[in-house]
Amino acid sequence: MIPVDPQRFLSDLHALRAIGAEGTGVVRPAYSETDIAARAWLADRMRAAGLAPHFDPVGNLFGLHPDGGGLLLGSHSDTQPEGGWLDGALGVIGALEVARASLESGGPAISVVSFQDEEGRFGVTTGSSIWAGVRPLDEVDVLTDAGGTRFAEARGRMADMADDFLDPARFSAFLEMHIEQGPVLDQAAEAIGVVTSIVGIRDMRITYTGQQNHAGTTPMHLRRDAVQGLAAFATALNARLAGVVAPETVWTIGHVSVHPNAASVVPGAVTFSMQWRDGDADRLDRMEEIIRETAQETAADRGLEVGSGPMLGLPPVAMDASVQEAFAGAAEAEVPGRWRRMPSGALHDAASVARLMPAGMLFVPSIGGISHSFDEDTGEGDLVTGLRVLAGAAARLG
Repeated sequence: MIPVDPQRFLSDLHALRAIGAEGTGVVRPAYSETDIAARAWLADRMRAAGLAPHFDPVGNLFGLHPDGGGLLLGSHSDTQPEGGWLDGALGVIGALEVARASLESGGPAISVVSFQDEEGRFGVTTGSSIWAGVRPLDEVDVLTDAGGTRFAEARGRMADMADDFLDPARFSAFLEMHIEQGPVLDQAAEAIGVVTSIVGIRDMRITYTGQQNHAGTTPMHLRRDAVQGLAAFATALNARLAGVVAPETVWTIGHVSVHPNAASVVPGAVTFSMQWRDGDADRLDRMEEIIRETAQETAADRGLEVGSGPMLGLPPVAMDASVQEAFAGAAEAEVPGRWRRMPSGALHDAASVARLMPAGMLFVPSIGGISHSFDEDTGEGDLVTGLRVLAGAAARLG
């Protein structure tokens, strides 16, 4: 067993929480000042633990064991624009404590990673996707965030820290601890979830362009209102997907940008995000067909033009059986009968890394099932349980 120090772990977790803290939550979007400050702090903590910090060209931060590899543990430290304090950060600090304790006790070689832009300012699990070869860097460099900033410009803010990409072959397996971000464990009063698979995700932006005009003098029947087009699309889409989706399927219009965004102007254009998730790749494909058809038909009905940005996403991914068994054994030893196997409805860096090496995930409960919110929280006892199960799995695999 790797002799982790729960108080040291919690102290580091709260110290990271303070960087970008806002109320009970954290604001640390990828490549923001607070994100970069957090990564610099993490690099210092890795160095103090005996690990060698290494930033790659997109800001992924590795803390390398003196042997240069071994097991790789971690997650991400960037947040949503209004993020919780544990999403991603838990996996990074848990990894740091396990690696540090293993190094101190002569245990297995363990390295740590905090991937960049897992939360998708520029797409989907950006940093790990590039490292895993899911998306070429030159293609990602031209992507823009909701404010029009290009990825190449954003990552340029960390250019003075950057070194080369690391060869993934130096690592033997990837383990990621994370909050569940859903209500299953909390409602069942269970302590641990061993993830069996990670849902597939698709993400794109759709733009409707109509005619900007005076809101007081333009009759309703003559309007080419882009926002009315969005409303009609959303209503039609819900009806058309009803016969295709499964109970666990989800789809979301989460970001909307209206032009010119003025109270007395008929909107001339609207750009919105369209994201959908499911564990079945064929269903994801069928949903894409329906989304594109509905967007086209709604535009034609309302005299609008329609365009779409690049399709981003990852297919459903099964977690490695041997890593699952290591987590299961550690969970049964720590909390007998109070754990379960479960799929992940949220996307995580492990989905990218699974292309490169055996990968697995461990969940701890989220109070009320709340995440991507300042209200996100998990009891410290559950956090420490997760840490011990992570350490137990690493010892088994190492």
